[in-house]
Amino acid sequence: MATWQCVKQCGACCHLDPAYRPDLHDYLSPEELELYLSMVGEEGWCINFDKNRRECRIYPNRPRFCRVEPEVFEDMYGITPEELNDFAIECCQEQIEGVYGDRSLEMLRFNKAVGYLAKG
Repeated sequence: MATWQCVKQCGACCHLDPAYRPDLHDYLSPEELELYLSMVGEEGWCINFDKNRRECRIYPNRPRFCRVEPEVFEDMYGITPEELNDFAIECCQEQIEGVYGDRSLEMLRFNKAVGYLAKG
């Protein structure tokens, strides 16, 4: 069984371009939406993402919407703790594919880390 985990030096989730997330207002409060939009920088990347080191500069203090935690996903998306693992894997795969491509090194590293075997 595949088990979700964050893969260091990926950063796909740090690509915040609202053009690719038209439903932000569905799961962010007005205050969170304002914060989110204030974090969108050059080419849609989070202003707190260090592109050279490929890591978050504010990781310990990152906003709630940047956290993959059961209570956050249940509140924001209605995802139960039992559903979180599969949901998070699918979210990461979609985001990595959109940012880097489905055959990218980032996708390969993520799938290997979580123990995901492609079907087909």
